[in-house]
Amino acid sequence: MSKRIEVHDLNVYYGKFKAVEGVSLTVEPRTVTAFIGPSGCGKSTFIRTLNRMHEVIPGAYVEGRVLLDGDNLYGPGVDPVRVRRTVGMVFQRPNPFPTMSIKENVLAGVRLNGQRLSATASADLVERSLRGANLWNEVKDRLNSPGSGLSGGQQQRLCIARAIAVQPEVILMDEPCSALDPISTIAIEDLIGELKEQYTVVIVTHNMQQAARVSDQTAFFNLAAQGKPGRLIEIGSTEKIFSNPDEKATEDYITGRFG
Repeated sequence: MSKRIEVHDLNVYYGKFKAVEGVSLTVEPRTVTAFIGPSGCGKSTFIRTLNRMHEVIPGAYVEGRVLLDGDNLYGPGVDPVRVRRTVGMVFQRPNPFPTMSIKENVLAGVRLNGQRLSATASADLVERSLRGANLWNEVKDRLNSPGSGLSGGQQQRLCIARAIAVQPEVILMDEPCSALDPISTIAIEDLIGELKEQYTVVIVTHNMQQAARVSDQTAFFNLAAQGKPGRLIEIGSTEKIFSNPDEKATEDYITGRFG
């Protein structure tokens, strides 16, 4: 199910402002890639270009190419809604639909895509998705209860279950643990390790220890000054980036000298 991502010379604009400049990188299938770097360096902007989510902001556009197993996500006639089905996203703060039950939250994306399922197929999909998010055993007896009644960590896993339900091939996570307590963070990190067995996973994180724990590859972003575009400074295996990076700026950031 997972896909290879190739990005070639990507520039991201909000109107006339260039937010990200000249990014090229490759993410292999069934791996976890972490994006790290100081606030404002374009990590979250860039990850949103991988499923065209940045386009919900008026005036946003890109130059360059993003390929998914060789198919250009920005090619002529490519439907961004279809892209977002293939490349799912989990946001910084858990965002279950407050008026929906746990079950309805899991099925929300499928129904928004116009897919009609029988009661049996729906029940199977809910269980499979919640099991995939390591949440089934905690909620199986209260599937009709509001999703907003879960704890923060459970809500985030519910959002991951919702993303899994539409059967994506890539899962993007934009600081998925920043609003969570340490116990919930460990649960999400363990889940990320399991998800990469089926999906390509990309995560933005400000937590250096988290990047070191969960990722196979790490990309360091930075910017020359406020108001300048973010750039990819270095990408490599997580072990190398954290032990022997090529760029001094990477070493300075990881060791806490700035950022």
